[in-house]
Formats: sequence, structure tokens, C-alpha cells
Amino acid sequence: MSKAEAPAALFAALADPTRLSLVMRLGDGGARSIATLSLDTRLTRQAVTKHLRTLERARLVRSERQGRETRFVLNPQGLAPAREWIEAVGAQWEEALGRLKGFVEG
Repeated sequence: MSKAEAPAALFAALADPTRLSLVMRLGDGGARSIATLSLDTRLTRQAVTKHLRTLERARLVRSERQGRETRFVLNPQGLAPAREWIEAVGAQWEEALGRLKGFVEG
């Protein structure tokens, strides 16, 4: 995966409100089953499963087999490509703003 592909896949996975909601629900670090994640939503278990598989491919969640159930847990390290990209872009903007400030004040 190229330097741009990892954050792009991550941002694409998080762009969907349902997937973002699932990530937020898993944000406390607890492992949850598909049945639990389907509660209080209008989504079927199949729809939740599809969204979780997308998040798993983006390395944002991991699945763990516990008995007959598959539980999903947030993978915080999966956010690293986005964090690195944001920091790189932020550094570029800081540099550009510094040059602009120098030009305006100079």
C-alpha cells in the first residue's frame, strides 16, 4: 500500500456515518458481538456485519472468536496512518503560513 493509499482507505471507511458510529461505540475498548452492536439501530445484523468487515479491512477493528460468537474490538493503531497524514499536512500548512507571515511582515 502506498503512502497515500493507507490514509485514503481509512478515511473512506470512516466517511460512512454508520461505520463511524460503530467505531465510536467500540471506542471504550470493549469487545462487542454483532448482536450487541445491532441493538438500538435500524440495521440488520447482516448490514452491521458488512460495515464491520469494511472497518476490519481498513484495520480499524479486529474480530475475536469467543465461543460461538465473533466479537469486534477497536484497533487504535489502525488510526496511525490518518494521524501521520494529518500531522504531515499540518506541518506543511504551518510552514506555508510562516512564509506568508514573513512576507506580510517583511
